[in-house]
Amino acid sequence: MSSQLVSAAALVPLQLGGLLSEPLGQALAVIVAIAVIVVVGRIVLKIAWRLVTIAAVVVGALLLLSFFGISVL
Repeated sequence: MSSQLVSAAALVPLQLGGLLSEPLGQALAVIVAIAVIVVVGRIVLKIAWRLVTIAAVVVGALLLLSFFGISVL
C-alpha cells in the first residue's frame, strides 16, 4: 500500500508539469516559494529574538553586578 502511495506521489510532478509552463503556474510557484521563505524566516527570527533578549538580560545583570563591585568574569 505504501509503495503505491510513493509511486503516486512520484507521478504528481509529471502530471502537473504542464502547469508550470504557463505564466500563472510560474507565478503560483514563485508565490509558494516566497511563502515558504517567509514562514522559515519567521521561525528563525523568533529564535533570534529570544537569543537577543536572553543576551541582553545576562549582560544587564552582569553590568548591575559590576556596579556593586562584584566581579563575575
